[in-house]
Amino acid sequence: MKLLSIPFCTLLLLMACNTPKTVVVPETELRQLDTIQVVAPSMEPETEEEIAEPTYELPVYRASQSLNNDLIHTTLDLSFDWENEQVLGKATLTLQPTFRPQNAVTLDAKGFEFKEVRMANGHSPLPYKYDAEGGEVTINLDRTYERGETYQIYIDYIATPESSGGSAAISSDQGLFFINPQGEDPNKPQQIWTQGETEYNSRWFPTIDQPNERCTQEMFLTVQDKYKTLSNGLLVGSRQNGNGTRTDHWKMNQPHAPYLFMVAVGEFAIVEDEPWNGISVDYYVEPEYAEHADDIFPYTQEMLTFFSEITGIDYPWPKYSQIVVSDFVSGAMENTTGVVFGDFMYGTDRELIDVDFNEQIVAHEMFHHWFGDLVTCESWANLTLNEGFANYSEYLWMEHKHGLDAAEMHHIDVQNAYVGSVQRSGAHELIWFDYDNAEQMFDAHSYNKGGLVLHMLRGYMGDELFFAGFKKFLTDYQFTAVEVDELRMTYEDLSGEDLNWFFDQWFLKAGHPQLTIDYDYLPESSEVTVRVRQTQSTEDNVPAIFQLPTKVAIYKAGRATRYEDIMVNERDQTFTFAVGDEPDLVVFDPEFRILGERQDGYDEEEFATLYRLGENGFARYEGMRNLDPSIETGRKLYEEALSDPEHELRQVALSRLGSPTEESIDRIREMAKSDPHSGARAEAMQMLIATEDEQLGEIAAAAANDQTAAYPVVAAGLSALATADLPRATAIAQQLEAQGVDNADMIGAIGAVYAAEGDPARLSYFEDKLTQVDGPASIGFYTTYLSILDASEDPAVMNAGLDRMAEVGTDQSLSPYQRFATARVISEYHGAQLAQYEEADDTQKEMLDARLSRLEEIFQSIEDEETIPELKAYLERFRPQPRA
Repeated sequence: MKLLSIPFCTLLLLMACNTPKTVVVPETELRQLDTIQVVAPSMEPETEEEIAEPTYELPVYRASQSLNNDLIHTTLDLSFDWENEQVLGKATLTLQPTFRPQNAVTLDAKGFEFKEVRMANGHSPLPYKYDAEGGEVTINLDRTYERGETYQIYIDYIATPESSGGSAAISSDQGLFFINPQGEDPNKPQQIWTQGETEYNSRWFPTIDQPNERCTQEMFLTVQDKYKTLSNGLLVGSRQNGNGTRTDHWKMNQPHAPYLFMVAVGEFAIVEDEPWNGISVDYYVEPEYAEHADDIFPYTQEMLTFFSEITGIDYPWPKYSQIVVSDFVSGAMENTTGVVFGDFMYGTDRELIDVDFNEQIVAHEMFHHWFGDLVTCESWANLTLNEGFANYSEYLWMEHKHGLDAAEMHHIDVQNAYVGSVQRSGAHELIWFDYDNAEQMFDAHSYNKGGLVLHMLRGYMGDELFFAGFKKFLTDYQFTAVEVDELRMTYEDLSGEDLNWFFDQWFLKAGHPQLTIDYDYLPESSEVTVRVRQTQSTEDNVPAIFQLPTKVAIYKAGRATRYEDIMVNERDQTFTFAVGDEPDLVVFDPEFRILGERQDGYDEEEFATLYRLGENGFARYEGMRNLDPSIETGRKLYEEALSDPEHELRQVALSRLGSPTEESIDRIREMAKSDPHSGARAEAMQMLIATEDEQLGEIAAAAANDQTAAYPVVAAGLSALATADLPRATAIAQQLEAQGVDNADMIGAIGAVYAAEGDPARLSYFEDKLTQVDGPASIGFYTTYLSILDASEDPAVMNAGLDRMAEVGTDQSLSPYQRFATARVISEYHGAQLAQYEEADDTQKEMLDARLSRLEEIFQSIEDEETIPELKAYLERFRPQPRA
């Protein structure tokens, strides 16, 4: 699964930074703890009040599910009551005792009405006990079954999937969703789709809903003939029923976990790609996006080949389907052979130019078909064995397709997001046996840290052994559930080395090292010293000392002339190397592979040298980010970085350079005209706007009229043109509006032009687009909308506009971005009105008092309606200040 923490993580970043994400998560602040503080126990006798009775409790341990019965095969015959949002199901389950004889079986079944329960080959009803609150049914069998004997149960039922909650990762646990079931919303398709992880599929079929269970399946889906269906495995048959309905028969002959079962129903266009190694590859999208399917799901065929090669295991399933659904409750889900994505994936060819997010999420879900589907974590505590590998697949793909620098930029984002989560919420073990709720496992530990730990293991093992471990692990444990010790033993068997130290400190302990590294050259002995101090706190099961195998690189004459292998295994440790003449630079962990926070004791020139000699994008970024652009060394470095081969580093340079000099302005103009990456080109345009460059009008007009450029470039050009030639910008904006351009960047840019124009007649444009603009652009768009409302000076217009904002902010079907942006803009407008209130006369105060009350009510209603706990917590930071 990919978290919609994807837009949501970027949302958290937005809230932290108050600016859109351009390249990386903001830098983290390092804690400096040179020594462990040891406090001696008091020698004073304890008073009677101080002595407490000890309590003895077993530690919490979230074990894998004990399976008395093993589910072998599931056959489901399903139809759907759209009006009542119910599943009408008939299930035939084939089971057998795991070892001991069994005369009963307990199944997960949440929100069920049972019409009939019997043995599949009999007619007599079986006695059962249904615990509706616990979501379990225990069925007494017709006799006792011995190990090796199979039996079949038939259950005729009605399931009414309902949500009992959700989390930041998966916003609803409903399991199966009816979207626009009555067709009342003309702008939304009618669909049914499922989301089974973690244990939600038991809201629509009876099963043993655990990750360490697996079975084969058949699915008979009866739907209106206008709908297409998708499920796991192959479509082996379809029959017309003569009453306007059709029954599709899907069959999955390979076993997989029940949480990976999926169903989707809707009026989809099915775009068939070329078969891959004889396996069908297809894409389900809304009809208007059919021509863009290859851009929405980029490089699918190439990824199937690449991942088959690096794992040593050809894609192991009978087909590969990808589908985009409306209102999905997470990011994407790796259901076996039927991956579900949220509609944030949609875009036209121009909208998806230079967008690497789609390919990263396609890679993530595809790689799960090896790590997660073929080999599955045996408990949610071991979730990183699914998600850590899928997270690392994004790095592997970026490295393969776009080069090492692109992969390292992704590495920076992943590491900073993990470190930021620890600073906000604390650290826990990667294999986390004492979580409160399984949903907590879907965090930056299981995903980000898991992938980063694999990157370190790759560095330690070397590529040949690391990837050989993939093949052995997948071969030895295919179609089974695994725990972390089996991964460790795989690499131990291959390497002949005891790896307990690595797996214990990274998987079974919490946290990461915080490193202070100092370098010195000793001319009298022609030696360099590298002092490494580990300063991390030891709270929360964080090791006082991490064992860190790495290298020290010694650079002379502009290149690395020596690499020294070292093992950091002390709290404070110094390494000494004979070097002769003073080197250009000495770098600890020159690949920046170690997961942690580091502070290098370089001066300004040495950081500049690190940028110039760095071995990958991460190293160059570290050199760059530590330099102040207001000093000469930093300014020159940032000007130099405007020509960096990696576009994200060019964008960093643009964002930090400040006012360009005569030496750099020509380069920035060239970037604004023709940088090969749209993000860098748009960033350069923003720089020209900020500096009111004399050539801005010409450059902006060319960008605004570029019919082939990515929309962010056109939007930046249009916004820039509004500052240089408003009438010309207005004419272009009107043309784009008439063309029906609905891209969020373009909506924001058109809105900015209309805001500069200041004509209240433009309000209708904003009101039409309030729910279409999304992401970072929504904050600016909503701010502009309120500014035009304010300029109207008509209380009725203002009140109607505020009502519309309240509708957007409380609509849980809209994105977290939109809801947050509404609340934030309302809060900021409240602050501006409050400042006016304090200076107003009595007449003005009466009007402002009513408006402030209305703004406070709207903000409170948004808070009250919000369903994502993390977002609700962030909203508290923006709560309007009370009046004095």
